[in-house]
Amino acid sequence: MFSIRGATTVEKDEKKYILEETELLLKEMILKNEVEIEDIVSIIFTATKDLKSAYPAEAARNIGIKYAGLLCFQEMYVENSLDRCIRVLMYVNGNKKQYDVKHIFLKRATILRPDLLKEF
Repeated sequence: MFSIRGATTVEKDEKKYILEETELLLKEMILKNEVEIEDIVSIIFTATKDLKSAYPAEAARNIGIKYAGLLCFQEMYVENSLDRCIRVLMYVNGNKKQYDVKHIFLKRATILRPDLLKEF
């Protein structure tokens, strides 16, 4: 088993934006890491306290992730932290080594973990 980190930000706290950006993030995580949807064990989503219009897990169901365990949590609040941010931790069955995983950070979330970003 291995895990993939990801994060993105949304323009507004509206269901449309939350689902669109989360779907894009999940698709990139799956594509860049050559993951089969049936190998996804579970996904943990967090959202900053300013996002209240939709559960990010709904985006996973929209792209066909139907059997993995999905949980949504509110991200811990830290002063001056990135706003309107959705973070993802995806657990996948497979033999990939953690140092071979391509973590995906989109939009303003690229500032969160520049050490994990790799050129593709």
